[in-house]
Amino acid sequence: MLDEVRDGLGMSGTTAGLLTSLPVLAFAFFGALAPALASRVGLHRITLVALGCVVVGLGTRVLVSDQASFLVLSMLALAGMAVANVVLPSLVKLHFPDRVGAVTAIYTTALSIGLTAALWLTVPISDAFGDWRNGLGAWAVLALVAAFPWLGLVSRDRHLERPQRTVGYADVLRTRLGLAMALFFGFQSIQAYVIFGWFATLWRDEGISATHAGLLVGLVAATAIPLSLWAPTRLVRVADPRPMLFAILGCYLVGYVGMLVAPRSLAVVWAVVIGAGTTTFPLVLTLIGLRARTPQGTAALSSVSQSVGYLIAALGPFTFGAVHDATNGWTWPLLLLLATVVPLPFLAAYVARPAAVEDQLRPRDGRPAAPAAR
Repeated sequence: MLDEVRDGLGMSGTTAGLLTSLPVLAFAFFGALAPALASRVGLHRITLVALGCVVVGLGTRVLVSDQASFLVLSMLALAGMAVANVVLPSLVKLHFPDRVGAVTAIYTTALSIGLTAALWLTVPISDAFGDWRNGLGAWAVLALVAAFPWLGLVSRDRHLERPQRTVGYADVLRTRLGLAMALFFGFQSIQAYVIFGWFATLWRDEGISATHAGLLVGLVAATAIPLSLWAPTRLVRVADPRPMLFAILGCYLVGYVGMLVAPRSLAVVWAVVIGAGTTTFPLVLTLIGLRARTPQGTAALSSVSQSVGYLIAALGPFTFGAVHDATNGWTWPLLLLLATVVPLPFLAAYVARPAAVEDQLRPRDGRPAAPAAR
């Protein structure tokens, strides 16, 4: 819908570039603030506030006619999404400490369904109601529906537990596990940002129609729906999750090589294979819940992983596009994308080992670090 938004608001190419950069900026900045906000406001209240920001941002930005207001309201919606994304693993840890995999599977499957629905339905909604504003604004209704269950929880809200030593953003960032999780999250996010940002254009350049190219990207997202329901639950049950992680990451390698060899004739096959690779996202969210012992530690680890990870991921689509422009083709961009997959198995091997981020905290102000897990 970017072309329609640009035409409707008289948006320049530079401003449009800023608009497309807002998500990663919001997830990096507001994601870093989420644990502190949750600690002060309460997990359930901050989730409700976050959803309120999404409703107001998405619902009102389509009513304005100037670029500045559209950008500000878009950032408001994205801020809510960023905070909710970070606190969700903490909520899972708080309410379902013995079912992290199963509950993470449920909500990451919902994310995959939402992504697929947005890819497939935004344009038809716009066409049905005659304007791009209706197509974008309709999603505020879904956010409003999602907010209602939280109304019953805020009255008995609780703040994040405060153990002998608080676990902060900077504390986790100084741990090996926190850094590895951030790098793992970042490099796997590069794949998603490039896939959903560029692959439709790649397929169109290969002679596939705009409609079919959009459907192929939707197929990538749809493939992850059943796998997102299965993979997190499986991850917590196996003694050694590394083979499973390696197999899913291998789907990226197979899919990208396939795109180099036969991007058009086997496009459906590569869309399914690459879609299987995107299941890495629910798996890394599951690992966030497994690599901390407390909701507070989970919030801090989630914040570091996502805020630093999204900053790393921001380089992906920009560099991919720059290489495409420089080479006037897709071979070198795809080879670059292949190179970004190489670190993932090594990072996966490290974060898959049983550990808790609290065990790696350094002593601070003369106080001991968190006690080792028994």
